[in-house]
Amino acid sequence: MKTPRTRLLTAGSLLAVGGLALAGCSGGPGSTDTGGSDGGGGDVVTIYGTIADTEAQLLEQSWADWEEENGIDIQYEASKEFEAQIAVRAQGGTPPDLAIFPQPGLLKDMAELGFLKPAPESVIQNVEEYWSEDWAQYGTYDGTLYGAPLMASVKGWIWYSPAFFAEHGYEAPSDWQGLLDLTAQIQADTGTAPWCVGFGSDAATGWPGTDWVEDLVLRQSGTDVYDGWVDGEVPFTDPQIASAFEEVGKILKNPDYVNAGFGGTDTIVTTPFGDPANALVSGECALHHQASFFDGFITDAGGTVAEDGDIWAFLTPGFGGGSGDGAVVTGGGEIVGAFSDSEATQKVQTYLSSPEWANSRVSLGGVISANKGLDPSNASSNILTEAISILQDDGTTFRFDASDLMPSSVGTNTFFKGMNDWVNGTDTATVLQQIQSGWPSS
Repeated sequence: MKTPRTRLLTAGSLLAVGGLALAGCSGGPGSTDTGGSDGGGGDVVTIYGTIADTEAQLLEQSWADWEEENGIDIQYEASKEFEAQIAVRAQGGTPPDLAIFPQPGLLKDMAELGFLKPAPESVIQNVEEYWSEDWAQYGTYDGTLYGAPLMASVKGWIWYSPAFFAEHGYEAPSDWQGLLDLTAQIQADTGTAPWCVGFGSDAATGWPGTDWVEDLVLRQSGTDVYDGWVDGEVPFTDPQIASAFEEVGKILKNPDYVNAGFGGTDTIVTTPFGDPANALVSGECALHHQASFFDGFITDAGGTVAEDGDIWAFLTPGFGGGSGDGAVVTGGGEIVGAFSDSEATQKVQTYLSSPEWANSRVSLGGVISANKGLDPSNASSNILTEAISILQDDGTTFRFDASDLMPSSVGTNTFFKGMNDWVNGTDTATVLQQIQSGWPSS
């Protein structure tokens, strides 16, 4: 899931995993008895992940009552170097019992190398009952389920001020051309750039741009092209991918349309991805593209998120018009995989795949889940409630973030860098060749 906590960690993340493939699994797969004792007769289960700071505290709070009821001490550790260190730990024979993987591709790499344990029957049953087939596939490698989903996000929201729209008589567009027309109208009416955009995210700078392109590939060319793109069968140089870039470029590369509150298009790469929240709330910026988690940034900036509040959002429209386009979305999330098959570890993994845990965590605020047993009313804001409903709707066409599914040499390396070069003026054909060059040859 491309959230603040994960996208700071992704660039070059699989270098260590690549080293594992070369070195072989000298330490062997994860042991069967890593679940230990807390010294007081209870079981200890260790979990390793990227979720840090306040969100880590809420994560620990979400399972605190369950720990006490079941006599299991869950010890969580967060790391900004998770994606490299999880490979090092696995190879060295000291993995955690459970890991929260922010990228399905990384989980599948670890499964392929023989480090992960297949999910127990209790997890399989939860996944079959409470998760869609699409979500189940993100935790599956070579026909075997290795991990269950945890949290989720819905991407492609266009954030705006309801009061500003009402004042000028604007309405949420029903198709992509309508969004381009709205952009032009706002610029003509106000004489200022409508959009605020920030790609800045330290080593992962560029990821917000990949979200734009992913939205357009799915909406313009459909699931077959999107899936083939993720698998490498449809290259970046394909005309259908180039078309998505060109459509996005009609906004992001137009100096009349960006970057409200920050300067020109040359500030996109240097503007931290969270900063547009302040520009939206202050009224400097009229439109912004970001995932459902941006709700929290708006709140931190002093805005209320509601249809009649300071800021609200609509989904990036598709190319055919009509309400059905809203059911085509990209998103992200985490997958929980196990290096141990101890009884205590399996109990914790099962709990984390259950609606009981999902309702516990979502009720604490700020996040959502695609678990079908989740009560949307537990969400902490209206936009998160709507995002849950979208994820739970059987009619929704959902695809996981493409860059998180691609090999890291592309998804979190050349794709990120290519987006930065592209908005800074490099032509589309050159950028697409550059990104494609990162695709593994074997």
